[in-house]
Amino acid sequence: MELYNSLIKDTEALLENGSAKRWDYSEKDCWTDIGSSELVLQKDAAYELGAQGKGSANYVLFTSNHELVDKDEILLYGPDLKEIKGDVDFARIVLLRVGLLSDDDEAVYRTLKDIEFAKYHVYPEGYMVRMSPENYREQVRVSKKALKKGISFKSIGASYIREYKKNSSVLNARVIFITKSGFDFKAMKDLAKKSNDVTGTLTHILEGLPTDCSVCALKDICDEVEGMKELHFGIGDKGAKK
Repeated sequence: MELYNSLIKDTEALLENGSAKRWDYSEKDCWTDIGSSELVLQKDAAYELGAQGKGSANYVLFTSNHELVDKDEILLYGPDLKEIKGDVDFARIVLLRVGLLSDDDEAVYRTLKDIEFAKYHVYPEGYMVRMSPENYREQVRVSKKALKKGISFKSIGASYIREYKKNSSVLNARVIFITKSGFDFKAMKDLAKKSNDVTGTLTHILEGLPTDCSVCALKDICDEVEGMKELHFGIGDKGAKK
């Protein structure tokens, strides 16, 4: 699964001038999960991450390359939850190393979507997440009570990693949080869109695309993403052999 590798490298380039705090993953660090969405009222909130008017981005990228994602870890660029005093820019980016997936192309697509949807099954106490998939944004309302209890990005990141690793295809997970201004959040949203385009293109390939690139509506994404064109024609070859 190398289709997203160029997007991972572009993401790393956006962060290369920043300094990150790093924590190795341990399940014991996970924050309390309440099992369903919690409503944090504005009067009970200390602040919002990625609030309206602030930069925000959220996306997941996959790879099979051990060098790109070599262990389970949490990275934080910017202040931790207890250090934040008001609404701030926010991004949560997840890089996942997956094992060899099924040769069945439809099964590969479904596996990736199942893994990606794990983010909707994490319910940290006092940490209300609102996602806008069409805008590639994520807003989080953090409760004053949770801050007093010691909530941190280390514990939130561990909760996400635990959920991702429930899928046996996930070998390693890196969860990146960004709360510092000055990063290019627009570029991150562009990468989020490209990631979505790559995954969406997989479905179109499965449905059978024309092999004449000059008339294909997805030519731009195939030209830009390394390996996409090979996958397209590889599937076409398999179909021709049947």
